Amino acid sequence: MSLDRLDQRLAVVVPVYNEAAGIAATLDALEAQVDSDFDVWFVDNASTDASAAVIAARGHARWHIVQEPQKGTGAAADTGMRAAIAAGATLLARTDADCLPRADWTAAVRRSLGTLGLVGGELVPRHDEGLSLARRVLLRAAVELAEAFGRIRPGNRSAEYRGPYLMAAGCNVGIRADLYVEAGGFPRTAIEDLHEDRALVNAVRRLTGNYARRRDVVVFGSSRRVSAWGLKNTLLWYKDHAYKPEHVDIR
Repeated sequence: MSLDRLDQRLAVVVPVYNEAAGIAATLDALEAQVDSDFDVWFVDNASTDASAAVIAARGHARWHIVQEPQKGTGAAADTGMRAAIAAGATLLARTDADCLPRADWTAAVRRSLGTLGLVGGELVPRHDEGLSLARRVLLRAAVELAEAFGRIRPGNRSAEYRGPYLMAAGCNVGIRADLYVEAGGFPRTAIEDLHEDRALVNAVRRLTGNYARRRDVVVFGSSRRVSAWGLKNTLLWYKDHAYKPEHVDIR
């Protein structure tokens, strides 16, 4: 391995909450990466099922499981990011336990972070959850619409920002470790209180304009919330929680 490669140590962080029944597909996707030179930090966010055992059963020496009892995708992701940095990671990527990174995902993240401080990837609906092609196309269009709205949203527009708004979903984002630390990391909050991915992007925007969307950084995301809540309510949820379900199990 070259010295340059050693200087670009990649870690993937995956928050996990009660995903024992479905996480196998995500684990398979991580095992199938063409660039396999990375560590994974799974953060068990107080699961009450066998999620950790399912992960541990794979027996990978470079897969690590850490515990974060504080509820929140932000808290869990931050715990994983900082554990990875402490272990020597210089490049960080995050996905979620119900998502399927494309086989070239880690390679694309590494390539992108060779020139960028932060990269937001392409989020595509999973093909294995029973949604029709038309429904998947509609979901992708909704994501594009949400990003367009984010660019004109008053809270995302300010002279303090050094570049335009970027929607970098927490399940498909990469960032250099030094920039993550400088930006303050993911806020350690519950998702009901704050969308931690948006907060991190805006913190980065205050520091640098060296970030971008990359269409070749692809993750297939779960549509189970859309199936449960409907498309309209899901979009309202991600827009400042204008829709509030009775129970939110997103950690």
